[in-house]
Amino acid sequence: MVHVSIAGEFKEFVAKGSVVDLAVGIVIGAAFGKIVSSFVNDLIMPPIGLLLGKSDFRELIIDLSGKGYPTLSQARAAGAPVIAYGNFINVIIEFLIIAFAVFLLVRQINRMRREKPAPPKDSEEVNLLREIRDSMKAK
Repeated sequence: MVHVSIAGEFKEFVAKGSVVDLAVGIVIGAAFGKIVSSFVNDLIMPPIGLLLGKSDFRELIIDLSGKGYPTLSQARAAGAPVIAYGNFINVIIEFLIIAFAVFLLVRQINRMRREKPAPPKDSEEVNLLREIRDSMKAK
């Protein structure tokens, strides 16, 4: 009997709109992450890499083995210890772009959620005039 109760609670939990919204958000977020990765890796970093004299910015490394591996892929293929600072910079730029996009989204949602300002309250004189008007209509 306990399993039926847990299954029923789980079904109710999954059926709630917020869980479905969360699932949709995760799927869209994953797709957005791929778009940002491509934007950074394919559009932003190549010109920066060109300015630094490297064709692929992600390949920038500090070779800790001392053997002079020119690229990250060669060093990793050899199992050499490296500090892959070019790849790290790519990830930081991707994060900043995603964080900025999420900030803009949350900012817009907050604007839409804000309550409309309450209409200004009428002065005592206006309220008194309304009472007089209403009493005169009643007579």
